[in-house]
Amino acid sequence: MMNEQQQQDVNNNNETPQEEQTQTVNSQDDNQQAVSTEAEPVEATVAEENQQQQQQEIASEDPEQLKAEIQNLQQKLEQETKQRESVSAQAKRLAADFENFRRRSEAQKEEIKENVKQETLSKILEIVDNFERARSQIKPSTEAEMNIHKSYQGLYKQLVETLKSLGVSKMRPEGEPFDPYYHEAMLREPSNEYPEGTVIEELRSGYLIGDNVLRHAMVKVAAAPESSAEETEQAAETNENRNDNENNNNEEQTA
Repeated sequence: MMNEQQQQDVNNNNETPQEEQTQTVNSQDDNQQAVSTEAEPVEATVAEENQQQQQQEIASEDPEQLKAEIQNLQQKLEQETKQRESVSAQAKRLAADFENFRRRSEAQKEEIKENVKQETLSKILEIVDNFERARSQIKPSTEAEMNIHKSYQGLYKQLVETLKSLGVSKMRPEGEPFDPYYHEAMLREPSNEYPEGTVIEELRSGYLIGDNVLRHAMVKVAAAPESSAEETEQAAETNENRNDNENNNNEEQTA
């Protein structure tokens, strides 16, 4: 019996510290919560005090000083606005200059391309001239010569068709008034058939590329008939003699 009671006392002694420890932990948690609850109002109070202090500082500042600061800020704003407008205007000018440069470059490229094209076609026109001279001078008399004549005439036709596809066209100046923009006068010949200044004959073919002259046509131009020239000279002499006679009569009357 004694042993059972002693064992029971020992168990009671062991349980007592555990309960005390639990109570101690609970009391510590309660203390922490109380401290945190007390800290929150303290922080809120400090924030309010800081805000009130800032408001007091703003209110205590001199109104003239505030006006001066506002003016400084307005001046800075105006300066920044002017700088922004200046940079924007400069950017627009640069964009316009670049666009103009791009257009000039494209125009120069097109001009160079057109010049090279005209120079190349001018060289080809010399070959066309040789074909035309051969066609006018060669008179085939046999069948073999006729076959040769047809073969190179076919090549000439192919060359002419190629030039047409590139926009090249031949001038037809005969019977047209002489125009120095299209024609180059090589000879003048008195003519009763054509009016003075009319193209009588084309000595070398002229060509256009589009509306521009690729090569001027060398032409013979009609001049006034010789009889008309003699009549004009005689009329001029008659007028001179008449004027001389009138002058002499006037001098005699004055005398």
